[in-house]
Amino acid sequence: MAIRYKRVLLKLSGESLMGEDEYGINPDMLQHYAEEITAIVKQGVELAIVIGGGNIFRGLQASKSNISRVQGDYMGMLATVINGLALQSALENNGIFTRLMTAIAMDQIAEPYIRRRAISHLEKGRVIIFSAGTGNPYFTTDSAAALRASEINADVILKGTRVDGIYTADPEKDPLATKYDNVSFAEVIKSKLNIMDMTAFTMCSENDMPIIVFNIEKPKNLSRIIQGELVGTLVE
Repeated sequence: MAIRYKRVLLKLSGESLMGEDEYGINPDMLQHYAEEITAIVKQGVELAIVIGGGNIFRGLQASKSNISRVQGDYMGMLATVINGLALQSALENNGIFTRLMTAIAMDQIAEPYIRRRAISHLEKGRVIIFSAGTGNPYFTTDSAAALRASEINADVILKGTRVDGIYTADPEKDPLATKYDNVSFAEVIKSKLNIMDMTAFTMCSENDMPIIVFNIEKPKNLSRIIQGELVGTLVE
């Protein structure tokens, strides 16, 4: 079957890796991620991944521990490297060639991020995991996803979450909330729909980078999107 998107940036939240646990990496959820990713790579997708670190540490929590925002953000970046290592191992156990690239030099465990090298890996069929965010404090992993997607000329950003798309309001609080199938960048801003931080969202808007928000926890959703099915919400 033909695929709709050839080069994809998949944004995964660290929180989703917790599964039903309170923190850390749930092995069943890690394997679920690996199986979903393996399925689309075998279809010929060139895949890059940005994964968060909220299951281990969030920079914004640092102030409660008397840790400065800058130091806290760096701690959060290190958490994304831990998740990247775990995901890399799970994918390689499935026979998928993977490269972990980091925005902060860690030569013993990951390659430094170099744009041309990243694109070369994609062209050779390797999955890239981008870790350590942008390498700078005050920027989220959503911003890293928007930046890297633009740099590698991705066709789309797939934002995997625990919900099945974007709603007019929080569906858990408002029973009248309805889901968007398609929504414009302008409408997201006008209605103050919360899908990414504004820095990341603005970057996507300025670079005409479409975003699909979908439920990553539902099996085969990722493959369905790649094959062109309408899953989740498309922002363009």
